Amino acid sequence: MNGILPSEMALLECAAAAPMLAQVETWAAINSGSRNLTGLSHMASLLADAFSVLPGDLRLIDAAPVEAVTPEGHVSTTEQGRHLFLSVRPQAPIRLLLTGHMDTVFPLDHPFQALRWLEPGVLNGPGVADMKGGLAVMLAALTAIETMREAATIGYDVVINSDEEVGSPSSAALLRQVAAGKLAAFTYEPALPDGTLAGARAGSGNFSIIVTGRSAHAGRNPDDGRNALLAAADLALRLKAGSGPGLSCNPARIDGASPNNVVPDHAILRVNFRPRTAADERAAQALIEHAMADVARNHEVDLHLHGGFGRPPKPMDAKAERLFGLVRRCGAELGLPIGWRDTGGVCDGNNIAACGVPVVDTMGVRGGNIHSDAEFLIADSLAERAQLSTLTLLRIAQGQYR
Repeated sequence: MNGILPSEMALLECAAAAPMLAQVETWAAINSGSRNLTGLSHMASLLADAFSVLPGDLRLIDAAPVEAVTPEGHVSTTEQGRHLFLSVRPQAPIRLLLTGHMDTVFPLDHPFQALRWLEPGVLNGPGVADMKGGLAVMLAALTAIETMREAATIGYDVVINSDEEVGSPSSAALLRQVAAGKLAAFTYEPALPDGTLAGARAGSGNFSIIVTGRSAHAGRNPDDGRNALLAAADLALRLKAGSGPGLSCNPARIDGASPNNVVPDHAILRVNFRPRTAADERAAQALIEHAMADVARNHEVDLHLHGGFGRPPKPMDAKAERLFGLVRRCGAELGLPIGWRDTGGVCDGNNIAACGVPVVDTMGVRGGNIHSDAEFLIADSLAERAQLSTLTLLRIAQGQYR
């Protein structure tokens, strides 16, 4: 390994020797779907125990209230799981942020609940890559750097939230708070199977648009009604037609119904936008406003917009390029080729970058097929990625990134 001193090799060997695979197998056996409060509570307790080996102040923080629109069109408050927060050496001259999430996309009633080896070294299971493997990598790296002589120069905050897979609605404020003043950040989403990292990311906005019409008998006096379902469908088509290369639009679902002999008087359109730039996000907001006005006028219905852009676009700016360059150099020292490419996916890295903090947000394991029952983790990447994080943190502590 080029340029790595014997004392540094000992540090890297410490990271690689951490019991990461056993941790992944334990953690992935727990269903921690974003809405499974019992499973999230269990997971939070296990993570608190695991991360308690690190110095500093560790707390489980109650989630902020989150509003959601029910299928009936009512705005209600939903419960979220607690978030783990750890602060180590807040007065250190170098301050970093490391983030991950404990939730998965698989609810309690999803059939994908078990682990199995697809072949030697390839583990299939819910959350093994996204991101219980990443959490194990993060912990291994932080445990290793606590043994280095430069540890006193570097401080860090860790946030592991319980709602990342649903857009981090209850943890976004916490992320903004802890990102303030940080030199750099690392998030432990999985890399691609070949190790490629995510570079620039599109933003994301989720909206529920409540349409209120007027019911009427479908046979006797249908013209007296105002069909909310039809208006919602028209709105979905307008929004889709108004999107383009820099602004993808996905009308995902229309809630609301009535018996066949009744003109439906309510519907809720659920739609997602993925803007590539801040200008695209502004264009999406204008599109929504104009399309809603046209539909309200043409269908004589009332519309109410709920939601927003929870994930700002994440560009690859000069600060991000410098941080990615450091990770690439550390990879070269370890014999790992590190590349990156833009993606339409989103994560907490979007929110961190919006605070002006450069972030590499795919420091986790190599794996693939996430968000499906074919999700897999390449087991050898646990040690590989733990060493990459450890060396990157060491080089920052040594002043090689300013």
